Amino acid sequence: MTETLSYTACRQLSQMFLAIIFFHSSEYILAIAIHGRSNVTFKSFLISKNYLSAMILSLLEYFLEIVLFPGLKEHWWISDTGLAMVVIGEIIRKLAIITAGQAFTHLIKVYHEEHHQLITHGVYRFVRHPGYSGFLIWSVGTQIMLCNPISTIAFAIVVWQFFAERIPYEEFFLKQFFGSDYEDYALRVPSGVPFVK
Repeated sequence: MTETLSYTACRQLSQMFLAIIFFHSSEYILAIAIHGRSNVTFKSFLISKNYLSAMILSLLEYFLEIVLFPGLKEHWWISDTGLAMVVIGEIIRKLAIITAGQAFTHLIKVYHEEHHQLITHGVYRFVRHPGYSGFLIWSVGTQIMLCNPISTIAFAIVVWQFFAERIPYEEFFLKQFFGSDYEDYALRVPSGVPFVK
């Protein structure tokens, strides 16, 4: 049993750390490639105090459950479903960044810039905010991958709430920038975050 536990923990934790490292380093590298090194700050790593706290709490849950309820971590189909979500979420988010190019920034633009265009092709044909939907899938997937029931629910609620507040705020400015073009686009294409119009 100890060998199984250590193999399970090694597999799940290594997948988690690789997912985190790849996500954040690729965000930073893409930001530099698209916007240039001089226009990119540490914020492009997308690491905040709240994010770090959430990840630390999820690891605490993981270690507590692997000691108290080791069988909970042995559901391979659940863990593999989470891994698939991590990969799918990552692909959706990176497609969003690459497709939008300079129009994609980590901070909401409140002033219209010359290069800022309304992107409606590629992954944006299917959802208006693929970067957000990709991150939602990715973040919840990390917790399913760890078979963390409490953190899965907590991440789903907290990340959804964040985007439910951010999307209307961002779209206020998008409507200012692009007028009826954006309004027509918003009527045709869903936000990409469940229950957020």
